[in-house]
Amino acid sequence: MQQAQKVVITDCDHGSVEIERVIANEAGYELLLAQCSSEADVIAAARGASAILTQYAPVTANVLAALPDLRAVGRYGVGVDTVDVEAATANGVAVCNVPDYGTEDVSDHAIAHIVALLRGLPVLDKGMRRGISDLGPAQPLHRFSATTLGLYGLGLIGEATARKARGLGLNVMGSDPRFRPGETTPDGTPVVSPDQLLAQSDILSLHLPLIPQTKHILDDDAFARMKRGIKLVNTCRGGVVDTTALVRALDSGIVSAAGLDVFEEEPLPLTSELLRFEQVLLTPHAAWYSEESFSELKRRAMQNILDVCAGREVRNTVNALALAARAPKGAADV
Repeated sequence: MQQAQKVVITDCDHGSVEIERVIANEAGYELLLAQCSSEADVIAAARGASAILTQYAPVTANVLAALPDLRAVGRYGVGVDTVDVEAATANGVAVCNVPDYGTEDVSDHAIAHIVALLRGLPVLDKGMRRGISDLGPAQPLHRFSATTLGLYGLGLIGEATARKARGLGLNVMGSDPRFRPGETTPDGTPVVSPDQLLAQSDILSLHLPLIPQTKHILDDDAFARMKRGIKLVNTCRGGVVDTTALVRALDSGIVSAAGLDVFEEEPLPLTSELLRFEQVLLTPHAAWYSEESFSELKRRAMQNILDVCAGREVRNTVNALALAARAPKGAADV
């Protein structure tokens, strides 16, 4: 009897992969779950697999070269920074993500952090737990209508955050390389330059992908160009902020408060300097989560890679154009 083809989940902290297993089995695939943290782990677990799903495990050029049967790599989430997309393309492997499953959820979480910081909730809560009923540590607080929210990144999540923030009465502006300063986005967000964004924002919310151009885009130089007392929210990727520079900005008062859901090292170690600051609100990379987004992510991530294997049109493939350009003439007719 012919052995069933297999797909491998290289790593997953969701607690259950039953949704993925049902979809894979219905398509005639055996699903295997591993917990890989290194290149060697991925190679060993995925040998002979037609496709893999990954959360944090590295899918590097070495991994791709060692897995000649691989046709697709799926990522749980939006970012594909753990996958060498160029190497995947060179090996004819499709890289799939789920770019819009958590738009509402991440923007909701960003708004929650924004509201908490603007009302001083992190430091007020910590004071109350010590028996201190004092507004002082949270002052000054300003009305939302007197506050400018800057959005660094105006993709789906950034624009959803802008829409919700306008509903709260905040003055909203944003910066994104897809738009020129002076333009207004289709959803109604005024566009400014990055320098204007840093200089004029009272609170800054980050909605950027982690790519070489955005790594540590907020460094010492960027913090020095910000309005003193600015508040910072990050629900995108930890690596867009230089953590040591942020700690210096918090110590100096350039940044008066921060709401952080993502970190350069995850999970955030208990030795992190960020834990020193009572005005910093920390959540454990939870912005993506709701019951609805959870099930949607799992279903679509698995369906994407199975569609690649079946030769069907795939909803989300980040290197589809590059793969098409590499295909020999006439391949589409086969």
